[in-house]
Amino acid sequence: MSKESFLSSFWNFVKSRSFLKHFGLVILFYLVVIFGTLFILDWSTNHGEKIEVPNLVGKNANDAKEVLEEQGLKYQIIDSIYDPKKPNGTVLEQTPGPTKKTSVYVKSGRIIGLRVSKKQKLVEVPNLINKSQRFASSILKNRGLNFVVRYKPVIEELGGTVVDQLYKGKKVVYGTMIPVGSTITIYVGEFVIEDPEKIPDLYGMSISDAISILEELGSDTLSAIIFSQSPEYSRGKEISKSSIITFTGSLNPEVDEEKMNRSKANQDAYNKEREKEKAKKEEDNE
Repeated sequence: MSKESFLSSFWNFVKSRSFLKHFGLVILFYLVVIFGTLFILDWSTNHGEKIEVPNLVGKNANDAKEVLEEQGLKYQIIDSIYDPKKPNGTVLEQTPGPTKKTSVYVKSGRIIGLRVSKKQKLVEVPNLINKSQRFASSILKNRGLNFVVRYKPVIEELGGTVVDQLYKGKKVVYGTMIPVGSTITIYVGEFVIEDPEKIPDLYGMSISDAISILEELGSDTLSAIIFSQSPEYSRGKEISKSSIITFTGSLNPEVDEEKMNRSKANQDAYNKEREKEKAKKEEDNE
């Protein structure tokens, strides 16, 4: 086919109704896509909308929230800054800043970040266990915490060290955040040399009688109906008054009659010895 024939055929095709129809549909399609996209973008981004950002600094966070909501804006507290001179919840900073200072406008739905004041500064509770009383006191003072010292009988190795730490009457662990100025109660171990006491035989006793005896010894007690104890009874064996005697039992234990009779005899002997010791102390005091 010659060049002239090809150009003639092509020109005839371009001028044909079929070509013009399809060409027009293509142009229409692209126009719809382009203008439709622009419309959607304008609608979704509120193109042309300008909202002035109000000055919220100095306002309470709740008041600031109402002002923003009236203008179709949202807010988010992004930080709390310790400032004892300002009322709690006062707006100290905002992002973005007010339009009058920054010339920045926003669209509806924009989130305004607020930094507000707080009157309480939190501090981390230190780990004072096994620290000396002097060292523990220094740490608490440096962190702005108050403290009260209590003493607790301990073995000789723990004397003078912190054995427990409480906040508001409960144990508080290292890392807990509490307000500056709070009071921590520290229990410091105190080793006391005491006269030894003979171990009583508690087998078969009622819980009230056993507790009464152990409280006289200064020992801790457990609620139980006794059928065994630790350390076990041994005639003449002695322990310190700060020692802990634990015992176990049941409401209806299986009683060993032989052991029960032997225990009663031991209890009678124990009570007699205690009475003699009390009488001797009274005579010495007189």
